Amino acid sequence: MTDFTMTIAGHSVASDDRFDVINPATGKPFASAPDCTQAQLDAAMDTAQQAFLRWRNDEVERRDALRAVSTRIKERAAELAQTLTREQGKPLARAAEEIIGCAVWFDYVASLDLPVEIVADNEQARIEVRRRPLGVVAAITPWNYPLLLAVWKIAPALRAGNTVVLKPSPFTPLTTLQLGELLRDVLPPGVLNIISGGDGLGAWMTSHPVPRKISFTGSVATGKRVAAAAAPDLKRVTLELGGNDAAIVLPDADPDTVAKDLFWGAFTNSGQVCSAIKRLYVHESRYDAFVAALGELAGTVRMGQGLEPDVELGPINNRPQLERVAELVEDARGAGGRIVTGGRRRDGEGYFYEPTIVADVAEGVRLVDEEQFGPALPILRYGDVDEAVERANATHFGLSGSVWSADPERAAKVAGRLECGTAWANQHLAILPFTPFGGAKWSGIGVENGPWGLLGFTEIQTLNVKKV
Repeated sequence: MTDFTMTIAGHSVASDDRFDVINPATGKPFASAPDCTQAQLDAAMDTAQQAFLRWRNDEVERRDALRAVSTRIKERAAELAQTLTREQGKPLARAAEEIIGCAVWFDYVASLDLPVEIVADNEQARIEVRRRPLGVVAAITPWNYPLLLAVWKIAPALRAGNTVVLKPSPFTPLTTLQLGELLRDVLPPGVLNIISGGDGLGAWMTSHPVPRKISFTGSVATGKRVAAAAAPDLKRVTLELGGNDAAIVLPDADPDTVAKDLFWGAFTNSGQVCSAIKRLYVHESRYDAFVAALGELAGTVRMGQGLEPDVELGPINNRPQLERVAELVEDARGAGGRIVTGGRRRDGEGYFYEPTIVADVAEGVRLVDEEQFGPALPILRYGDVDEAVERANATHFGLSGSVWSADPERAAKVAGRLECGTAWANQHLAILPFTPFGGAKWSGIGVENGPWGLLGFTEIQTLNVKKV
């Protein structure tokens, strides 16, 4: 791999200190990234503030720039996907999908309008409600979809007229740094600054006096710290945090029809998806059939290094997360849970954990109550639909959820009772650029995507013009 550098004021910026980036398929370092200093962070914030003064003025330029970014991403998609697979672990085909998704998101956001609402227009006055950019946005992104989730922040922030300083996860900084390199001649200097470093850098960003908004995706615990750091300066925040998503299978659902979709709703990206199915409630009349069907799928899926052909699941991204998943499965085993398939780390190098189905568990077991964020799914029995909904809602989390039935309208009616930001009927993980995505309860504040996400990067200004 090449020597990756940060992008500040449109220039390549190195650092005296660097940190290793681990390939999760081998468990060994394969590249390094610069460790941003506080002085370099100040420079990034200052140049973003200066660039904002011009960038906010020309809406046509911003639309054109976002479309140019999309074009550049498409042109360089193959190399970005290679980097993404090496640092994140996902199969190359899934990495390529993530990269193309980034281009799609930029094109979509470029098409959005910032509305000017005329609330009164008479002989005395014209009153308009406008949307104005906030200023500099500090963006902090996670390691599961490092580039796509960065684009969820970059594209609407820039479209609205803000400038951005972004820090990716130290587990997966490279693809984001590479994006910065590819866009140095596409965006004006200072409009997009990409820096890298550890958790300390994130804390400097959230407390820095320049940003007027923080957009963060990550854990609930860190999200609470971000909100606390933003409060003294009254920075605006969007927080997309963790989930412990429930899926409810109604008695009329057929395993032969929906088991595969349920499996991938839980195990896509090796379960490392904030909104993946993390608790599966199955009616007692269908419980054994669904456990058998999902166990069979888990036992046949192809797991391996992401650059190998036909791989369906890659490793867990990092050692701490591997150890957490293993700990939660062992806790469930000790509590009487039945390991139907998997339940162990794969022999050999890398952070591979076998796709795991755990039956005969209930609330009170950590694998059920906590967010595992990995390839292990607990399956719970229920006897009554009202009971299943009540149990699904009995959590601090509220990111998303789904209901499955042979009758789509019945599924939709029950799904509407789930206390979550996105409720699906007969599907899961259907995330689109034009629909809002965010969480209830501890799963977040605000939404991303669609016009609603764009407006989250603006503030309202009322313009009242007296005519006489």
